Amino acid sequence: MQSNLLYNVDQRPPLGKSVLLSFQHVFAMFGATILVPLVVGLPVSVALFCSGLGTLIYQVLTRFKVPVYLGSSFAYIAAMQYAMKAMGGSVDASQTGIILIGCIYLLVAFILHFTGTGWLDKLLPPIVIGPMIIVIGLGLSPTAVKQAGFVPGGDSINMLVAVVTFLVTAFVSTKAKGVFKIIPFLIGICFGYVFSMVLHLVDYSGIIETFQKGIFHLPDFYLPFATRHFNRYNFYFGPEALAILPVAFVTLSEHIGDHTVLSKICGRNFLKDPGLSKTIAGDGLATAVSAFLGGPANTTYGENTGVVSLTGVASTSVISGAAIIAIILSFFAPVQAVIMSIPEPVLGGMSLLLYGAIASNGLRVLIDNQVDFSSQRNLIIASAMMVLGLGGAVYPISQLANLSGTALSAVVGILLNLILPKDAKAK
Repeated sequence: MQSNLLYNVDQRPPLGKSVLLSFQHVFAMFGATILVPLVVGLPVSVALFCSGLGTLIYQVLTRFKVPVYLGSSFAYIAAMQYAMKAMGGSVDASQTGIILIGCIYLLVAFILHFTGTGWLDKLLPPIVIGPMIIVIGLGLSPTAVKQAGFVPGGDSINMLVAVVTFLVTAFVSTKAKGVFKIIPFLIGICFGYVFSMVLHLVDYSGIIETFQKGIFHLPDFYLPFATRHFNRYNFYFGPEALAILPVAFVTLSEHIGDHTVLSKICGRNFLKDPGLSKTIAGDGLATAVSAFLGGPANTTYGENTGVVSLTGVASTSVISGAAIIAIILSFFAPVQAVIMSIPEPVLGGMSLLLYGAIASNGLRVLIDNQVDFSSQRNLIIASAMMVLGLGGAVYPISQLANLSGTALSAVVGILLNLILPKDAKAK
C-alpha cells in the first residue's frame, strides 16, 4: 500500500506545526466528544479528560504506530440511558457495564493474540472493505447536514455560516501554502466562529458564567470509592449493567472498519502491525479506565479518519499532542466554554467535508484494487452493504443493542462474500 501523506505515522512535524496540528485535531474531535456526556448526563470535563488519557493509553499499547484519537462512543448512549433510568438516575450500572465492555475488548484481544489475524484477509477483501468505508462516511452525513441546517425549515443564516465555513476550509486545503495548508479545519472553524459573531449567533452566557465561577477546576470525576472532592458510584453487576454488554459486538465491528480505513490512507496494514490484538486492547483498556473515572465509553472516530485524509497528517506525535491538550483543557473551564459556544452550523460546515472524505476513501479502495463491477457477485455484495448500511436498516441482537449502520453492513458483506460462489471476474 502507498500513501501521499505529508507526515506519516512515524514522522514528526516541526514543533510549531505540531502544536497547531494537535489543536486542530482537538477541535475536530471536540463536538462529538462532548455531545455524548451532554446527552447521557455525565460531566463534560471528565469526558474530555478521559478522551485524552484514553488516546495516550491506546498510543502506548500500540507502540505509537497508529494515528488514532479516541473519544466518546455514540453506540452506548441508549444502553447507558436505560441503565441510569432503571437505577433511579444512579450511574452504578452504566459505569460498571462500560468497564465490563472494556474487559470484553481485552478478552477478544487476548484471543486474537494467539489465533492471529490472517483470517481477516479472507473475511475482508476489497469488495467488502470499500463499501464498508463508504458506509462509515456517508452514515455520518445526516449529522453534518442537520448541523449545517440543510433540513426542511432550516434557518438560512445557519446555512450561510455552514457554507462559508465549508468553503474557507476547502479553499485553504487546496490553495494555501506552507503551514496553513495543513491546518484547514482549524482555520475554517476560527473563520466560521468570527463570522458567527458578526451575525450574532454566538451565545456568550456560558463563557461569562464560567469566568464568574473561576478559571481552574478539577474534572468532576465519579470514583468507586469515598472521596472528599468527587462523586461516588458503586460497582453493580445486575441485569441493568449486563444488558449493555452486547453493544460491544457493534463497536468491535466499527473498530475493525476504522482501522481498515486508516490502513488504506496511511499505506500501512495496521491490522497486522501493530496488530488487531493490540489496537483492540488499547481501545478496551482506554474504555475501562474512562468508565472507572466516570466517563463514557471510548471509541475510534470517523472525524479522526477525515482529518488524517484531508490534511495528509498521520503523525502519532500530533495525535499524542492532541491528547495532552485535551487533558489540559479539561482543567480550564473558560476554554471548554468557548469551544462549547461554537455554533452548530460551523461544525456542520466542517463535517460536510470530513465525512465526505471518509466515503471517498472507500471509492479509492475499490478503484485501487480494480474491483470489477461487471461481476454480478461484486455488484450484489456492494449493493446489499450500502443499501442496508445507509438505509436505516436495524437488526436487533438484544433489548438494548441493534446491528445497524457500519456493523450491519460489515456483517452482511462478510456473509455474502463467504456464501456467494466466486466467478472469474470477482476480485
